[in-house]
Amino acid sequence: MTQLLQTLLRNSPDPQRPFLIGRSFTLSPADVAAAGKSGLPGVKEGDVVALTGGFDPPTVSAFLHLLDRRAVIVPLTPLTQSGHADFFRTAGVNCVVRDGRTERLPEPADKHPLLEELRARGEGGLILFSSGTTGKAKAVLHSTRHFLARYRTPRKALRSVALLLFDHIGGLNTLLHMLFNHGQVAVPRSPAPEDVIAAVREFRAELLPASPTFLRLLLLHGLLDDPPTDLKIISYGTERMDQPTLDALCRALPDVDFRQTYGMSELGILRVKSRSRDSLWMRVGGEDTETRIADGTLRIRSGNRMLGYLNAPSPFDAGGWYDTGDLAESDGPWLRISGRSDGLINVGGIKVRPDEVEDAALRFPGLLLAHARGAENPLTGMHVELDCRFVREPQNAGERRELLRRLRRHLKGLLPPQAVPGRIRSGAVDISPRNKKTTEQPC
Repeated sequence: MTQLLQTLLRNSPDPQRPFLIGRSFTLSPADVAAAGKSGLPGVKEGDVVALTGGFDPPTVSAFLHLLDRRAVIVPLTPLTQSGHADFFRTAGVNCVVRDGRTERLPEPADKHPLLEELRARGEGGLILFSSGTTGKAKAVLHSTRHFLARYRTPRKALRSVALLLFDHIGGLNTLLHMLFNHGQVAVPRSPAPEDVIAAVREFRAELLPASPTFLRLLLLHGLLDDPPTDLKIISYGTERMDQPTLDALCRALPDVDFRQTYGMSELGILRVKSRSRDSLWMRVGGEDTETRIADGTLRIRSGNRMLGYLNAPSPFDAGGWYDTGDLAESDGPWLRISGRSDGLINVGGIKVRPDEVEDAALRFPGLLLAHARGAENPLTGMHVELDCRFVREPQNAGERRELLRRLRRHLKGLLPPQAVPGRIRSGAVDISPRNKKTTEQPC
C-alpha cells in the first residue's frame, strides 16, 4: 500500500483529469499529489486521525495522503458531531484534521491491542462507526492493506453521483472504486432529491447509488417523470428494497438497469449480481467470499473482513462466519433478503414478517414510507403496528381518519388476519440524513 499516490499517478491515463467534480471544484490525482507537499503537518505513521468533512477536495485529498502515511483513519461528518467526543475516546484518536487544520490531542492512556497489532505490522487502518438505529455504535477496525485489496482488480467505472456519505462504507466504496478505475464522482450541491437529480443531469452521470427510501422519494415527487438521458445504472442498498417500489422504478425508467448492492461495515461492499433488473434475488460472492443460510439468517465468510471491534466482542464464530442477522431464503445460488431476524412479530404463535406488511402498505396510492413493528398485546402476546408517512400528510383530524380507514381496508384485502395492523400511525416515519427511513418511538 506504500506509495499509493505514486501508483495512482503512474496508472492514470491522464493525471490531470478530475476524479471528483462539483459545481465549484474539481480534484485530480495531480492535484492530490501537489497538495501533499505542504499538507497534514505533524501526522505520523500509526497516528489515529479523526478526519471530519465530506466529498470535497480538502477532505478527500487528506484521506488519500493519510492512507499513504499508514495512519489509522476515522472518517466522520458534521452530521454525527454530537457523538464525536465518544468516538474519539473509543478509537483512541490522537490527531484531528478538520477544515484544513491539524490538531494533536494527548496520547490515550490505554493502547488497544488491535491497534497495536496494526502498528507492529507497519500497516494503516480504517475505523468506521456503525450507523445502526439501535444500541451504541460499534467501532469497526479494518487494515487498509486488506481493505484496498478489493480495488486492485480492474472494473468498469462510470460517472457516479456521491449520495452516500463520507463516513459510510458505501460512500467510501464509491470514491475508491472510481479512483482506482479512472471514473468520476459528481458531488451534488446538497442531498435534497432535486439537487441530486440536477447533478445527474448536469454532470451526465451514468450511475446513481441510492437507498430504496431515496428512490421512492424521487418516484412519488415526480422527479423521474423526465428520465435523465445519460443514466444507465441505479444501484440500491443500505436497507431492504420492497418489490412495489422496484416495480415502479422499472416502469418509470425502462432503459435503466437496477442492481442490488449488499455489504456492511464489518465485511465491506461485496460482489453482487442481481438475477434481473426487476428481481430482488441476488448472488453474493466474489473473491475469497462464501455464503450460507443457517437458522434462517445469512452467514458470510470473507477474507476481506474487519480485524474486529474496538468496543465489542468479535462477532465471528470459530469458523470465521459472520451472522448478518438478515433473514434470507435461497433458490439455488440466488438469495433474497426478507428482513431482520430481530424484527419478527409473534402474533399468537404465528410469525409475521414486517416486510410482508410494509410491501402491502406501499401498494397504497400516495404512501411514501412504511415501517411495521410488533407491540405487546395481552391476548396474543404481540400485535402488528404500522408507522407510515404519506407524500401529502392529512391536513386535519377528519381527513387523517378517513385516509387511515382506507389504508386499513386496503391492508385487510392483502394480508392474513394476524398481519393486519392493530394500530396505524401517520406522520411517524421520516427520512434520516443518510436517506434511510427512521421512525419515532411511540409514547
